Amino acid sequence: MEKTVFFLLFIFSAIAATSQQKHTLSGTIRSQRSGETIIGASVRSINGTEGTVSNEYGFFSLTLPEGDYEIEFSAISFETSVEQIKLTENFSKNILLPDEVKDLEQVTVSATGKGRTITGTQMGVERLSIQEVKTIPMLLGERDILKAIQLLPGIKQAGDGNSGFYVRGGSADQNLILLDEAQVYNASHLLGFFSTFNSDAVKDITVYKGGMPAQYGGRLSSVLDVKMNEGNNQNFELSGGIGLISAKLNLEGPIQKNKSSFLLSGRRTYADVFVPLAKDTAIRKNRLYFYDYNAKLNYQLGKKDNLYISGYFGRDYLKFDQQFGINWGNITGTARWNHIFNSRLFSNTSFIYSDFDYNININNPNNDLDIYSKIRDLNLKQEFQWYAGSAHSMRFGFNSTYHKIRPGDVTSSGTASFNNFYLQDRYSWENALFATDTWKAAPWLNLTYGARLTSFAILGEGDFYNIDSDGNVTDTLSYAKNRLVKNYINIEPRLAASFILNRTTSVKASYVRNVQNLHLMSNSTTGAPTDKWLASTNIIKPEIADQVALGWYKNFAGSRYEFSTEAYYKKMYNQIDYRPGADVFTNDAIESQILFGIGRAYGWEVFLKKKTGKATGWISYTLSKTERKIDGINDGAWYNARQDRTHDVAIVFNYQLNRKWNLAANWIYYTGDAVTYPNGKYVIDNQLVFYYTKRNADRMPAYHRLDLGATWLLKDKKKFTSELAFSVFNAYGRENPYIITFGQNEDDPSKTEAVQTSLFRFVPSISYNFKFK
Repeated sequence: MEKTVFFLLFIFSAIAATSQQKHTLSGTIRSQRSGETIIGASVRSINGTEGTVSNEYGFFSLTLPEGDYEIEFSAISFETSVEQIKLTENFSKNILLPDEVKDLEQVTVSATGKGRTITGTQMGVERLSIQEVKTIPMLLGERDILKAIQLLPGIKQAGDGNSGFYVRGGSADQNLILLDEAQVYNASHLLGFFSTFNSDAVKDITVYKGGMPAQYGGRLSSVLDVKMNEGNNQNFELSGGIGLISAKLNLEGPIQKNKSSFLLSGRRTYADVFVPLAKDTAIRKNRLYFYDYNAKLNYQLGKKDNLYISGYFGRDYLKFDQQFGINWGNITGTARWNHIFNSRLFSNTSFIYSDFDYNININNPNNDLDIYSKIRDLNLKQEFQWYAGSAHSMRFGFNSTYHKIRPGDVTSSGTASFNNFYLQDRYSWENALFATDTWKAAPWLNLTYGARLTSFAILGEGDFYNIDSDGNVTDTLSYAKNRLVKNYINIEPRLAASFILNRTTSVKASYVRNVQNLHLMSNSTTGAPTDKWLASTNIIKPEIADQVALGWYKNFAGSRYEFSTEAYYKKMYNQIDYRPGADVFTNDAIESQILFGIGRAYGWEVFLKKKTGKATGWISYTLSKTERKIDGINDGAWYNARQDRTHDVAIVFNYQLNRKWNLAANWIYYTGDAVTYPNGKYVIDNQLVFYYTKRNADRMPAYHRLDLGATWLLKDKKKFTSELAFSVFNAYGRENPYIITFGQNEDDPSKTEAVQTSLFRFVPSISYNFKFK
């Protein structure tokens, strides 16, 4: 491996030539209280303009001319530390930052750090701290990070109370969701109303809406990168909580103080515990619950090596009497090895496992069926970060993933009315090479440029098809095991620039191309567990998106406020939609049931945030349009995508009344979803049948609601803290439409009536949270 590293260094040696007379300060930044590494900590020279931030593992590297420096280290929720550094040679220094302590006389809340990065080139990126997530009032009091990010500009919720989301015109499957680098294919519990992420186990949340770095790939619209806590390597801590529907417990502590630690976290709903007490005997046989577990171990092998092992296991169970049942869940596992070659070269090697499956059981007198589907990944990722000098910082590496998809097995008992059938397993091997350089080209100009080269190999065994324009199978091609069916190779360039107007203002521009080879077939907006994942085939081509963006960024009032506005345009190719009357769940030749075309999305986002003081919060607004154009749908004309909305507004407010009480409120408004309403009706065999013409040409009513919350700090001792959290979801009782159905009027069958179903009105909650430390 070291030969490979030095070969790559030789290739880029010209870039570093100007830095050879300088020295490098490097190290790892950690929390003094817990020993956790700190992501995104700022490292800067007080008397100069040079600076950097710590990476995902707390490592930093800053190259400066020889001399004496005052170096400032700062991070969200930590006290700032200043170190006197005499730099006469390469120097390594690990930093411990004290946790922020609030003044007893005057409560001052810091929601984030010292403002949005003005000089950095990254666009369309949002970060939320767990402290912010915990103060936002949410459905049934669950602290849900997927619902929290829906309050940010450019990110839209998939439905009332739902954890699914859309980003800049993309569909739900175009979001790459990572937990410690492992893909999470279905990130929701309880049919989409809660996310798989237990906030007590989460350390960092970063969302890339556009211009995503080259180390990320495989999705068109966004990356949600979630990092788990590592565990306290100083002291044992036990925390937990109990709410209306769930309870959770979190244990962390040192295995060997200062060197290794562990984290164990679990959560479970318990409504099913009370179901057997119901008076109705039919209700007693129902079940609906979920649970999830997070675990992590980390060990410092030496001064230059760290090992991390983390895992997630979650499952949902839904059962109605003895007639119908479904269970689904995710398993992920990640083993990572960090190695510091020297003060400028950092390496991370990851072995990653991801698995999602669901099982449906149907029992009735005529049919006894089991339906099973699964997607599984094995992934190897190698990444290097090379701090070439004061002007250049590089990331490069490779990623190799083997996918196995079992689209569906249907098995039945002898009394069933049809035979067993098995959709063919699909195999593919996805590889990528990536490289990015961030160049400080001038005091007023920073550039990031790079590319991602991807190869998606479709492998046998199995049958593949040729399809005519009407969706009929014209030929079947059979391939042996591991035989190459087709290989799609794509280059994904990335380019971004930051023009620094002054210390508090900048203008940024970016272009990115993304490629997606896995596709989700879904009939719902809620991210149902029975949605079907497909890999690209000889007919289903990789989806491609080109996005350009332009933005203006400003920190003001001493960085207590930040303002940003971005405009974007995205063109999408090889977009997928259903043929009218399609059946994608029992058809082996699924290519016969879908159509292909292009898409476009464009919009304008505005974000204003107050970051410090007793009152904090933000206002976000998105104006956008999302359309598709596919032959065979709406006569080949442009039509609204299902996730198209014109306006989205979110107002988030948090007020620290005193040391005991924190108050919070959210107000949300958005244009109604694009839907297809019937244009006519007719009767066949005395059955009413509706006639549909234009897809997604109608609108649901507009959505809006107000959520209120309050947190009461009961105890805040050195060894123990506790609190009560109160909230009301949809406080003014707006009957927002979840679904609208059509049927005959009972009094006059000649008339058709629309029936609106609403789910959540005046939903109060209370939860108790505690921590022993």
